[in-house]
Amino acid sequence: MTTETPPHSPSPGRTVPGNGFRTFLHVLVNTAVANVTTSFLWFALTFWIYVETRNVIATGVIGASYMLFLSLFGMFFGTLVDRFRKKAVMVWATVAALGVFVLDAAFFFAVGEERIRDLSAPWFWIFAVVMLAGAVVEQLRSIALSTTVTLLVPQERHANANGMVGTVQGVAMLVTSVLSGLSVGFLGMGWTLVIGVAALALTLLHLVPLRIPEERAERTGPVEAWVDVRGGWLAVRAVPGLLALVLFTSLNNLFGGVAMAVMDPYGIDMFGVEGWGFWFAVASTGFIAGGAVVAKKGVGKNPIRTILIVVIVLGAAGAVSTIREWAWLYIAGVWLFMALIPAAEAAEQTVIQRVVPYEKQGRVFGFAMTFEAAAAPITALVIAPLAELLVIPYMRTDAGQRQWEWLLGTGESRGIALLLLLGGVCTAALACAALLAPQYRRLSERYRAAAAEETGAGTETREHAAV
Repeated sequence: MTTETPPHSPSPGRTVPGNGFRTFLHVLVNTAVANVTTSFLWFALTFWIYVETRNVIATGVIGASYMLFLSLFGMFFGTLVDRFRKKAVMVWATVAALGVFVLDAAFFFAVGEERIRDLSAPWFWIFAVVMLAGAVVEQLRSIALSTTVTLLVPQERHANANGMVGTVQGVAMLVTSVLSGLSVGFLGMGWTLVIGVAALALTLLHLVPLRIPEERAERTGPVEAWVDVRGGWLAVRAVPGLLALVLFTSLNNLFGGVAMAVMDPYGIDMFGVEGWGFWFAVASTGFIAGGAVVAKKGVGKNPIRTILIVVIVLGAAGAVSTIREWAWLYIAGVWLFMALIPAAEAAEQTVIQRVVPYEKQGRVFGFAMTFEAAAAPITALVIAPLAELLVIPYMRTDAGQRQWEWLLGTGESRGIALLLLLGGVCTAALACAALLAPQYRRLSERYRAAAAEETGAGTETREHAAV
């Protein structure tokens, strides 16, 4: 097997296999299909319960719980990725998620749909929590996928590979929203569960025979804890400004928490569940377009600045997307929101892959997931009851409509529009403040220094090869 040494590898002596990029594509597609299945079931649960109850609190709690559990398990997942081989981690995650979804499907059919959709009884919440467990376990693969970029892709192509991840995620989101809306609308939740379980089983059959070469050095120090919070914290603190990067990237999740609570209810009220599934798929093409741009152009010379500019535009897009109850305006705003996400995520991943040693990247990605995922449920758990109990009822009164008509126009969902407007403005303002922070300048300098070192190392490697 031929190998090539990437310039300035974070782990001296680590080599990228000659066919590594092809293997990465197999892993990428497999993970995408697995994530489609998980999102298909999770979207279906959100669509289904809102159609049955028209309760914004239920959708907000479901979304917030998902992000909260991601936050709680992020460091554990990151430690697992660093401690074991990447393929083994992916297989375990898929087997665990498949087992949980099978149990949840059995529970659904045993209890019955009528009893599960009653929010006053415990059955729905048991059903949702079990599905939540399967969806969260599957996200272990996302951390593993980010480290396989470092493992299998040459350093100079990392940003492009991260952009491909964004493109594939966009395709997955497009397919997921259409399938979830159609499945819930025409087949019901029961058949939706059956389809999801079958699709996840197929990804496992493809993953098991796939070979992911990985050289692992012998352990000479003490055995790491199963949840290596200290190791993740030290790895982040070892790079000046890296903690600020995590906080910068968390800014878009603050607005994401608002969207998590009210975006689907707004779309379902406007289009119906089947129509929202279709139009959300149309808006998801933004994810594909944004990922494709990153895959071709990269994330610029200063990815940290890219993150903050993206967050500013993202907040502005969210703020104006519902200032009138116009379908085209809402879809355009969601499209732009989706198009910006791949750039922010790829920029963060590119920085971590460049400045953090490969052996510690899993814990750093897990640490980042912990903080970033925590931002969304905080806002979602605040916004959902605020929307259901105060803002939406107020904006349906004559006084509320008169007070805000000059800015938000008229319509049935002006309460949700007001929340999205305020959330977008606050998000953009925080990102503007972050651009002026000293941590931003410090991390930018560290990244430029690492890039210069890699350029020099690459030149020396080519000159040595020529000799």
